[in-house]
Amino acid sequence: MESYLYIALFAPVIGSLFAALFSNTPKKLFVGIITSALILVSLVASLNLLVDIYSSHEAIHVKLLDWISIGNVRIPFGFVVDQVSVVMMVVVTMVSAMVHIHSIGYMDHDKSFNRFFAWLSAFVFSMMILIMSDNFAGLFIGWEGVGLCSWGLIGFWYHKSDVEKTDDMYKSPFSTLSPFSSISPSYAANEAFIMNRVADLGMLIGLMLIFWNIGSLQYDTVFAKIGTLDHGLVVAIAAFLFIGAMGKSAQFPFNTWLANAMEGPTPVSALIHAATMVTAGVYLIIRANEIFTVVPEVGYFIAGLGAFVAFGAATMALVATNMKKIIAYSTLSQLGYMFVAAGLGAYWVALFHLGTHAFFKSVLFLGAGNVMHATNDEINIKNMGGLKKYMPWTATIMTIASLALSGIFPLAGFYSKDMILEAAFGHGAYVLWAILWITAGLTAFYSFRLVMYVFYGEENFKKFGYHPHEAQWYVIAAMVPLGILAIVAGWTEHSFVHMVTHILPTMEEDISGFAMFMLIVVTSGIAIGGIAFAVLKFNKNGTYFSGKFKDHICYKVLANQYYLPKIIDEVILKPYLALSKFSWKEMDMKVVDATVDGIANTIYNKGEDSRAIQSGNLSKALQWMGIGLVVLLILVVTFGSLK
Repeated sequence: MESYLYIALFAPVIGSLFAALFSNTPKKLFVGIITSALILVSLVASLNLLVDIYSSHEAIHVKLLDWISIGNVRIPFGFVVDQVSVVMMVVVTMVSAMVHIHSIGYMDHDKSFNRFFAWLSAFVFSMMILIMSDNFAGLFIGWEGVGLCSWGLIGFWYHKSDVEKTDDMYKSPFSTLSPFSSISPSYAANEAFIMNRVADLGMLIGLMLIFWNIGSLQYDTVFAKIGTLDHGLVVAIAAFLFIGAMGKSAQFPFNTWLANAMEGPTPVSALIHAATMVTAGVYLIIRANEIFTVVPEVGYFIAGLGAFVAFGAATMALVATNMKKIIAYSTLSQLGYMFVAAGLGAYWVALFHLGTHAFFKSVLFLGAGNVMHATNDEINIKNMGGLKKYMPWTATIMTIASLALSGIFPLAGFYSKDMILEAAFGHGAYVLWAILWITAGLTAFYSFRLVMYVFYGEENFKKFGYHPHEAQWYVIAAMVPLGILAIVAGWTEHSFVHMVTHILPTMEEDISGFAMFMLIVVTSGIAIGGIAFAVLKFNKNGTYFSGKFKDHICYKVLANQYYLPKIIDEVILKPYLALSKFSWKEMDMKVVDATVDGIANTIYNKGEDSRAIQSGNLSKALQWMGIGLVVLLILVVTFGSLK
C-alpha cells in the first residue's frame, strides 16, 4: 500500500511540472489531457488506500527523510494515511479530477491554457501535502502552498483591470475601478493572499508554542503530551491555531476575501470552495481534535462563531445577483455549519459534511461555468432566465445539487446537515440549533432563487443578444459523477462512522427517538418551505427584493456585506495606508534616505574637492607631499608626548 501513497501524493506534481514546461507556449490540448489523467491516477490510488484503511483499520506511515535536523530540532518529512486523511484524499482527488476535465472545455480558448493547468495541478499537490503530512510543519508547508496557488489562480486573468458591471454595492477605495463594479482579479488575489498571511501569523504562533513546550511537531507526540500542559497554555495554542483556520476557511472577520475570489476562472472557484483552500481550516480543527477536546471553551467559541457566519452569509445570498457570489456565500454558510459541529466536539460530523458538501458545491460552480460560457460570461442572474430549454443537462444537475444543498431527503446534504443540527440540539445548544434551523430555510430559498432566475421564467438574455447552448459532452460527463455523489454520498453514513470513529471521538447525544423524528420533520419542513416560496415567487421572474425595497436599510446592509469591507477599509486599510505614507515621506525619505544620501554626497563632494590635488604638476605634488609629511610629524609628536 505504500506505493499507492506515493502515487496519490506525487502524481499531481508531475502533472504540474509537465504543464509548466509548456507554460509560455500556445495551447497544447495534450497538456490538459495528461494533467487530468494524472489526477485520475491519484484518485485511483486514493480509492485503493480507502479500501485498505476501511478493511484493516491500520494507518500507513511513511518517512521519506529527515527534513530539519538542527541541534535538538528533529522534524522528518513524513506522511500518514489514516481514516481522516484518506477521506480527504478521496474527496480532493475526486473533485479535482472532474474539475480538471471540465477545465479542458472551459479554458479551451484561453491563451494561457497550459499555465492554468500548471497552477491547477500544483494546487492539488499542495492540498495533498497538507492533508497527508504526519506533522504540523508539513501541514504548514502545504498550507502555504495552497495559499500561493490560490493567489496565482484567483489572479489568473491579472491583465484584466475591469470586469462586467454588477449590482455589487461596495468596492474598496484602493481599487481604481468605478463604483458599482467588481474588483480586478489582481486585487482579489492580493486580498486573499494578504488576509490569509495575517491569519497564518496566528497559526505560526500556535505551532511555536507547541514546539517550545513539547519539543516536537509530530501529531502523535503532540497529542500524547498536550494534556500535560497548563490549561491556559493549551487555550492559547488552540486559539492561535483557530486563527489560522479562520483565515483559510474565511470565517469572520477574514470572510471578505472569499466572495471576491470569484474573479478567477470558475473551475478555480469550484476547487477552492469544494476540495482545497477553504476546507483546510476545517481539516485543521478535525486533525487537531485532541487539542481542542482539552479546552471545550475554545470549542464553544468556534461553534458560536460558526453559527454567526452561517446565518450572516445566508442573508447576504438573499439579495446578491452575482451568480458565483451567491454560491460563494453558500460555501461560507456551510463552512459555518462545519465549524459548529467541530466546535461542539462532533468532529466526524464536520468531516462528513465537508465531504458531502464538496460534491454538490463543485457541481454548482461547474454548472455556473457552463451558464457563463453559454451567455458570454454573464454573471447577473437577472439577465438570464429560461435557460433550461437550451441547457437541460446543466439545469438538471444544478437542480439536484441545489436540492442537496437545501438538505432534502434522500440527497447527501440531508444526512450531513441534519447530523449537525442533531449535534447542536443534543448538546443543549438550542440557540445554535435555532440559528442553524433558520439558516437551513434561507439556504433552500436562495438556492432556488438562483435556479428559478437562471433556468426558468422569461428569457431575459435575448435582449443582450446571447445565444445559449449546452456545454461539450465531456464537460457534462465530468459533472455527472459529482451529481451522482451529491445524491448517494449521504447513504454511506453508517460505513463512514464505522471507519472514522476509530480515531475520531463518537458523538454523544441525549435525544429520544420521537425527538429525533421531530427534528428531522421541522428541519425538512423549513427547507421544503424555503424551496416552495422561491419557486412560487420567482416562477415568472418575480420582483422580490426589487423596486423600492432596494432603498430599504436591510437591503443595503445585506448587499454591502454588513458593511464589513467598508469597516475594514476605514478602520484598518486607510489608517495603515496613511501610516505607510507618513513613514515613507517623513521617516524613510527625510531621515533614512537623507542620512544615507548625505553621507554619500559628503564623500563625493570631498572627493571632487580633492581632485584638484591630482593636477599632474610635479612642483605642486612635492608641495602637497611636504604638507602631508609635516602633518604626519605633528601627529606623531603629539600622540607620542601623550604616552
